[in-house]
Amino acid sequence: MVINDAIQLTVTVTLFVLSYVVYKINISFCCFFILVAVFTTRNTPVSLASMAIERYIAICEPLRHPQICTVRRTHIVIGLIWFISVAPDITDLFVTLATESLSFFHESVFCLRQNVFKDPILAYKRQVFDIIYFSCVFLTLIFTYLRILFAARALSTEKISAQRARNTILLHGAQLAMCMLSYISPSVEVVLRLIFPGRILEIRFANYLIVYILPRFLSPIIYGVRDKQFRKYLKMHLLSCRCKVKLKTVHPLDKHAM
Repeated sequence: MVINDAIQLTVTVTLFVLSYVVYKINISFCCFFILVAVFTTRNTPVSLASMAIERYIAICEPLRHPQICTVRRTHIVIGLIWFISVAPDITDLFVTLATESLSFFHESVFCLRQNVFKDPILAYKRQVFDIIYFSCVFLTLIFTYLRILFAARALSTEKISAQRARNTILLHGAQLAMCMLSYISPSVEVVLRLIFPGRILEIRFANYLIVYILPRFLSPIIYGVRDKQFRKYLKMHLLSCRCKVKLKTVHPLDKHAM
């Protein structure tokens, strides 16, 4: 998921900067940027569902966990996640290749998905797949959370592990809620453009920060703070920085008096 988010941020930041500097870019390059951004954005909720299932197996089927969650099967699941993320949206490119002339791909446009994949059917298809994906991920998170909750009540010796697993799945739910912002942001952006017609660039910039940057900025911080080793060194460095600031703010006369 870290690799996926790194790719997503790299591509979207590049595309965002190009839209400000160059404004219009070649449609062929735009297709590449948009498709990679869409693949990596769709990949995140599917990865969250897979991680929740792994936690469910670890708590509810602890004896079978080593046999089920092997390295080989993990690699297979990662490949399956990417296939599920790529397959629905790669058809947009095939439909566009079939319906548009070759000269279309030599033109330059402002790089938005609706400016490149213009067939109305594709918009309906995207809506259907978005509903299916997020419904499946949401139900998976609810199912795993409830099963872990019941397991925690039944097994008093596993309460600490189950509590951690529940917290992890709740965090996945919060991440999923943040991911869903990317699916309501186009409608919100249209409304804001009608209210503030002269602030289109500012609206796009604020929308990009809130929808794409903020969720991926919070996620590694939250996971990092939950790690004991990372938390230990974080506290150590924060305390050392605080001591240095206090020493710098002490007046020289006060130091001499001490």
